[in-house]
Amino acid sequence: MTVEVLYFAWVRERIGLPRERIETQAATVADLIAELVAREERYALAFADLASLRVALDQELSSFDAPLAGVREVAFFPPMTGG
Repeated sequence: MTVEVLYFAWVRERIGLPRERIETQAATVADLIAELVAREERYALAFADLASLRVALDQELSSFDAPLAGVREVAFFPPMTGG
């Protein structure tokens, strides 16, 4: 399957891209992250601390164990704070 992956804030800075289309066999978000980390060091740096990351699937906040079946867009970003 092909998914559009979006990166925001420091995740984008570490990876060096705002978005990319990825062909993946990943079943879950965690599997997708594992595929990305295996690609290059910049992905490993971006995903080194999952506790400081959030993920949205098709613009809905989700979890790292969520399935990717039918998902078109995956977005990674740091937690938001309000004020």
